[in-house]
Amino acid sequence: MLSFELLGKQFINGEWRDGNSGKTMENINPYNDEILTSFIIADKSDVDLAYRAAEKAKEEWDKVNPYKKRDILEKAVSYIEAHEEEITDLIIDELGGTRLKAAFEIGLVKNMIKEAATFPLRMEGKILPSVEDHKENRVYRIPAGVVGVISPFNFPFFLSVKSVAPALGAGNGVVLKPHEHSPVTGGTLIGKIFEEAGVPKGLLNVVVTDINEIGDTFVEHPIPRIISFTGSTKVGSYIGQLAVKNFKKPLLELGGNSAFIVMEDADLDYAVNAATFSRFTHQGQICMSANRILVHDSIYPTFIKKYVQKAASLKTGDPRDPETVIGPVINDRQAQVLADIIETAIQEGANPLLKGNIKGRLVEPTILEIKDPESKLTQEELFGPLVCVIPFSTDDEAIAIANNTPFGLSGAIHTANVERGVEISKKIHTGMIHVNDVTINDEPIVAFGGEKQSGLGRLNGEWSLEEFTTLKWISVNYGQRTFPY
Repeated sequence: MLSFELLGKQFINGEWRDGNSGKTMENINPYNDEILTSFIIADKSDVDLAYRAAEKAKEEWDKVNPYKKRDILEKAVSYIEAHEEEITDLIIDELGGTRLKAAFEIGLVKNMIKEAATFPLRMEGKILPSVEDHKENRVYRIPAGVVGVISPFNFPFFLSVKSVAPALGAGNGVVLKPHEHSPVTGGTLIGKIFEEAGVPKGLLNVVVTDINEIGDTFVEHPIPRIISFTGSTKVGSYIGQLAVKNFKKPLLELGGNSAFIVMEDADLDYAVNAATFSRFTHQGQICMSANRILVHDSIYPTFIKKYVQKAASLKTGDPRDPETVIGPVINDRQAQVLADIIETAIQEGANPLLKGNIKGRLVEPTILEIKDPESKLTQEELFGPLVCVIPFSTDDEAIAIANNTPFGLSGAIHTANVERGVEISKKIHTGMIHVNDVTINDEPIVAFGGEKQSGLGRLNGEWSLEEFTTLKWISVNYGQRTFPY
């Protein structure tokens, strides 16, 4: 049976053990402060051992028949399905996620692993002609080597698997460092799943630690060729620069400031429901969440009335209560940040159409009306149940407001004229945008990633296969060259 006690260890070189630092890190339920488990965290020597284990195990993985690799990855899905209720409980307790959120996340994970299971059979190469007589050029797609994965706390099960599974499927060894707030669902749970599925000992390693203990070692270590990071833009920028400095490829999935645009011909009730889901799912702690709701001024009063009523009806509280929509934010610091943002915005002229209470880590929905689309609040990623609403008059104005941010991750446009929505979408500088849908979208075979400060690279499907492999040119001369000297 999966439990926090079972998963409260490092998973390095196929062994479940304590880290070498001797320092303890408690894993705490953000709703009730219950200590779920404690880790003896990893130090630099553990990171080194993990990377070396992954490098060695990759040699064994190279010898496994591609069909057998596929079967192993598919067994990971079967293991998840057999333990879905236990995993649901882990997500609720460690993250403060609701049962609905847990089901959503587990579904994403299963689909991602199913897609990654096809990768061993898709490592295709090419034979190309040569300018030289009697010669052929072969281009092989091969694993990059070892991949370091750093995952966040918000959707840690999925956002870890989103890199781990494709990297394994493409033939790599992996070392995973989960966020300190989600060491189990973002880390050791995944180690257990792939251990039970049958990957070679040491191919996947999980190091639970913090930056104060290991510094930049995880990125600077000489073995990993790729560093896949999901998290804040500030940290991602630093990791990207550090990776490039050490000649590693960075894959960066960073912050967002998505615009949800409601045109005058939109289905209002549907748009209200979609906007609510886009902002308040998992307490708004999703990089794709809609930070700004842009509404055409001809329907603005009606939309706002419905939107405020809908948001006010969302129950905030115990994530184990099936009626709860909004559970706790991840920690006290984040709750205080949100409180400060709200008070500062109101002092600077924002109109609180709905101002929720903040009790500890429980933050009720807040909707702020913003008349100035240049205001500081509209430039930030609001990582919580807080949203801006902004009126606009023309398509061009909506586009300008949507683009007025350093981020470019996701977005949504609601209109009765689908092609109008598509044409507007083309003019908004994001990696992803959705017509008559929500801003929160992720599918296993569609390119996922951001523009501007929202990241570098694309994941999912053929794009993950491309990112986690490299190309090698081997030429064969069946004759002999003629040399000029």
